Amino acid sequence: MSARPARIPILLAIATLALAPTRVSAQWASYERMTVDSLEAALAKPSPQPIQLTGKNLSDLDLRAFDFRGANLSSSVFNDAKLMHAKLDGTNLTVSFFERADLSAASLTGAMMFSVQMNGSILRHANLARARLIGNLRRADLSGAILTHVNAAADMRNQSMGLMNAVLANTKAVGADLSDSDFSRADLSFADFSGARMRRTQLIRADLSGANLTGADLSQANLRDAQVIDTDFSKANLTGTDFTGATFRGVRGLDTAITQGARGLPPPAPRADQ
Repeated sequence: MSARPARIPILLAIATLALAPTRVSAQWASYERMTVDSLEAALAKPSPQPIQLTGKNLSDLDLRAFDFRGANLSSSVFNDAKLMHAKLDGTNLTVSFFERADLSAASLTGAMMFSVQMNGSILRHANLARARLIGNLRRADLSGAILTHVNAAADMRNQSMGLMNAVLANTKAVGADLSDSDFSRADLSFADFSGARMRRTQLIRADLSGANLTGADLSQANLRDAQVIDTDFSKANLTGTDFTGATFRGVRGLDTAITQGARGLPPPAPRADQ
């Protein structure tokens, strides 16, 4: 099955949930509460169309290894659910909530994750390749996750609702792979990308303030006009990386990084004995 856009009035929900997700907690009572048994029955029904599971409350359920592939799960709530090894490939997760959910080793390839709320979620070794990702992943754990060919660039068409961008502030993404992805205008401040692979990643105007990029591979990455304040590049691979127009202040570790062919780097600081 392939996910289709939900035929529900979601523009107002996107504007409200993306900018102030905590304000809607009282609404969970109005969502249809499902049990593991009722969910299994819904997923087992043969259908030539994507299974419709919009506006469901699946919070706190043990859904490990469940197969949701291609389902429409928009505007549903999975807060605190156990989704380890779940299959969510090609699902529509628009305006869905996964706060504190455990998605370790889950597969979300090609998922539509627009205005998704994943604050504090666990995505260790999850596969989000080719996903469309806009939403709140503050304090999420993406260690070892696959985020290759992800489109996480800000949605510049919805500026009337405020900047719709990917927020990975304070996220742990040690050893994650973000190669060939677009995280332009994303908030990556204070995230831990140590040992991460970010080859050819688009980070135009991204905020990397306070980020830990120790030992990360940013070869051929594009950081034009990025915020690079108090960022740690110790032993990072910056071969061919473009920093043109980036704001540098308090940056650490450039003296130990590989910078061959890098553009836009600040001049090296004078040595103390000079």
